[in-house]
Amino acid sequence: MSIPGGAMAHGKRREMPTREELRIWRNYIETAETLRAILDGRLQSDSSLSSADYRVLLALSEADRRTLRSSELAELIGWQRSRLSHHLGRMEKRRLVHRAPCPDDVHGIDVRLTDLGAESFRTGSVPHLRDVHELFVEALSPEQLARVDEFTTALRRHLDLKP
Repeated sequence: MSIPGGAMAHGKRREMPTREELRIWRNYIETAETLRAILDGRLQSDSSLSSADYRVLLALSEADRRTLRSSELAELIGWQRSRLSHHLGRMEKRRLVHRAPCPDDVHGIDVRLTDLGAESFRTGSVPHLRDVHELFVEALSPEQLARVDEFTTALRRHLDLKP
């Protein structure tokens, strides 16, 4: 795959980014990290949910019967099982989720979104989605938003991530 501006020069693969490529990379990373930090802080302050809580609750809210096997949930949100297990323990203490043995697999654990978890997710989603609109969508023209979608799709394809 060649990158405009010199990643493939004269048929040879560059192993180091150019100064301009590094500038673009740093601007992208620093901006994305700042945006994420602002959104995470607002989510926490508006709803008492961390971004990690929100990812788990979102996945469960979209699941059939609001339940997923813990292994499926870990894969879906891109976490290692041990990280998920620790986080689910904290969420279970707050009664946002409930874990139970899978009825059809002695080794599996089902994770279910509780009514309180669903309500917390719904309540937290309204200000969070407004913040996403304010801080991300409003900053970009429709054409720029389409280009963000293009380059995100290209990155996800290059990294073998699900669409």
